[in-house]
Amino acid sequence: MRSDLVYSAGRSIENRFLLATVTSRIVRKLHVDSTRTQDTASRALSDISQGLYAPMNLPEPARPDLIEPLLISPAL
Repeated sequence: MRSDLVYSAGRSIENRFLLATVTSRIVRKLHVDSTRTQDTASRALSDISQGLYAPMNLPEPARPDLIEPLLISPAL
């Protein structure tokens, strides 16, 4: 059943909104016109639950260089 697939995929991607976004993107990429959309969605959820499309941990962004204070003198 699809609820079992959603539950198992939810263990790989815990954020529900991210799970919905990833699933819809996968369905758009994998869908073939001659198949049912439901079957493609089930396949996408199955692939997510197996860890094929789990989000990766992104590295920390590099800290930008510090900006030196501007040396502005007041106008006389």
